[in-house]
Amino acid sequence: MLLVTGGAGFIGSNVVAALNEAGRADVAVCDWLGSDGKWRNLAKRQLADVVPPPELMTWLQGRRVEAVIHLGAISETTATDGDLVIDTNFRFSLKLLDWCTANATPFIYASSASTYGDGAQGFADDSSVAALKQLRPMNLYGWSKHLFDLAVLGRVENGDKLPPQWAGLKFFNVFGPNEYHKGTMASVLARRFDDVKNGRVVQLFKSHRDGIADGDQRRDFIYVDDVVRVIVWLLSRRSVSGLFNVGTGHARSFRDLMLAAYGALGAKPNIEYIDMPEQIRGSYQYFTQAGVDRLHGAGYNGGFTALEDAVGAYVGGFLDQPDRYR
Repeated sequence: MLLVTGGAGFIGSNVVAALNEAGRADVAVCDWLGSDGKWRNLAKRQLADVVPPPELMTWLQGRRVEAVIHLGAISETTATDGDLVIDTNFRFSLKLLDWCTANATPFIYASSASTYGDGAQGFADDSSVAALKQLRPMNLYGWSKHLFDLAVLGRVENGDKLPPQWAGLKFFNVFGPNEYHKGTMASVLARRFDDVKNGRVVQLFKSHRDGIADGDQRRDFIYVDDVVRVIVWLLSRRSVSGLFNVGTGHARSFRDLMLAAYGALGAKPNIEYIDMPEQIRGSYQYFTQAGVDRLHGAGYNGGFTALEDAVGAYVGGFLDQPDRYR
């Protein structure tokens, strides 16, 4: 049996879909389903169990699990309840890490590019504790993920016992099907697609930095299918452990993203640039780009989907369909 925490969420449900499509029906999901329709992310899937997070450690007692894919977290970058975020993202993760260590179970977990903060230290996934200590996350979510990375890498450097395989994945700007429940945390493409489709104006931020054009703020946008391929590859390469960036290695602008959506629909662009709110101007990231040399060096050669192709697949296969779910 495989366990996917956060399995009803965006990336998690896509992982579950890939496992089902590979013939694995023995997949247990740990997640809250809530009342916002998140269950639809799993409506086409076959599952062995659905476990509420508070029951998971009891559920695991005496159970054999082939691998734990730990994607569950409070992922809102605007979260402010420090106690809840630390209890969910850090302490619960430590419990799972300890269980996987004690039971010799591979452990693949979600870190985040938000651990890099404003990017002043670059985006190289140097996994030494000394390098990690130089990073300054800009929000509570990023700090909680950073804290767990430090805990794992601290055990590595101290020679402490760990699971037979462990991998922390620093996801960059992931987009794709089943992100609809995320509200304001969903990708700009998901949030603005209906405007694009219906000819309404799409608003992007103006630039407030010299030398950077309006809408040219850049992110490393990665399609969720590429993220899933990395996770599935790790499941088949038990000798690979480490902390890895998961991005394309190529930053593209928000304008590029939206122009690709217009192109996928054969529609004329209708973009308006608006002032960025004063309260976020000082902390807004203008550029992120994953260094992916360590992932390639570990043997991953699955490639990454070009932005225009990824947007075309998302628009044509999901966003512009009556049923948008995978």
